[in-house]
Amino acid sequence: MDDAAIDSQPPLDDDALARLAEYLASERLGEEAPDLIGAHGYLVALAVSPGEVPPDLWLAELFEGEPPFEHAAERDEILGLLEALKTNAGSIMERGHRIELPFDTELDADGEMVAAIEDWCAGFMQGVFVDEAAWFSQDEAHVAALLLPFMALSGLFDDEPEMAEMVADDSQFSALAGQLAELTLDLYLHFRVPPEPPKGKGAVGTKTAASRKRGGKR
Repeated sequence: MDDAAIDSQPPLDDDALARLAEYLASERLGEEAPDLIGAHGYLVALAVSPGEVPPDLWLAELFEGEPPFEHAAERDEILGLLEALKTNAGSIMERGHRIELPFDTELDADGEMVAAIEDWCAGFMQGVFVDEAAWFSQDEAHVAALLLPFMALSGLFDDEPEMAEMVADDSQFSALAGQLAELTLDLYLHFRVPPEPPKGKGAVGTKTAASRKRGGKR
């Protein structure tokens, strides 16, 4: 499949997204269950992660325990839809493309967009926490810097003054949100593109297909 086809192909069709949203909003999951936007952020983080997290583990972490299913077929269906979102995100980033995020960075008057951005970033950070050691095993300071906007926008660290200051007004909040797609790709490539050897040593650096396309059309 060429890059143009990948750009235009949604991860799930409308019916599948509606089915997943319906399940996540069902009363049997309770008020603490993630919504579709939060689940998307979580799954994108799993796609970025340098470590492979087993489905049973990330499913339990997402729902804080085994979620209720009416039967095994429903479990397979919902797990398959979640896996499709994760796999799609990884496929796009592997080709050096930014993923499309499920919100607009232009804030609206009623605060719905702010809530969506916070939910997505909170879900992303939850995905980071699933295997935090793997995330910070390669250049911890650099990874922490890349994650800072996700942390500030998530609302999970509002009690830390430096985080609150980063999103003190709408313009700062919107500007940080506009960086998320690029930073997500930067994190993905950081874990997968080997650093180039020092210049002057006669060594020739190698890069993955993703890194070669890093500066191209996404």
